[in-house]
Amino acid sequence: VRLNVGGTYFVSTRQTLCREPKSFLCRLCCQDGPELGSDKDETGAYLIDRDPTYFGPILNYLRHGKLIINKELAEEGVLEEAEFYNIASLVRLVKERIRDNENRTSQGPVKHVYRVLQCQEEELTQMVSTMSDGWKFEQLISIGSSYNYGNEDQAEFLCVVSRELNNSTNGIVKEPSEKAKILQERGSRM
Repeated sequence: VRLNVGGTYFVSTRQTLCREPKSFLCRLCCQDGPELGSDKDETGAYLIDRDPTYFGPILNYLRHGKLIINKELAEEGVLEEAEFYNIASLVRLVKERIRDNENRTSQGPVKHVYRVLQCQEEELTQMVSTMSDGWKFEQLISIGSSYNYGNEDQAEFLCVVSRELNNSTNGIVKEPSEKAKILQERGSRM
């Protein structure tokens, strides 16, 4: 099937164009009878008076079911075309992507807070296994065995942990949980 979209030619199969049975493209070329009276150009291609720049992502979505938008294209333009062509699943997908991008930009850059915790070798496993509240292990640094505990040498470590600084939701600052308080207390031993 040849399509002339805004002066640019696209070639596809009926099967691809009919992936969305209620879409404009399916009704244009796949159903019996002339449901949509559409002009054809001198080469026999269906004439569609729309922006060809945004048609590429529409056609590719119908081909493989994935939304791929070049960086120089506005997602809002793809949304407009998806709505025009009545491709409901693509409309939902583009709206979701726009919403996700708005949320990402409204949060600003992600900042991290780091803590350095000093612990003995036998405390290490317990300390790492009890981390929660968004804390993640970053690095373990051995600082040797500087003292004896009982009859054994005790190796000491510095454990670097981090978490995202964004600890407020809608302007309400959350109190750290008990596990976070324990980590903070252990960190203050230094």
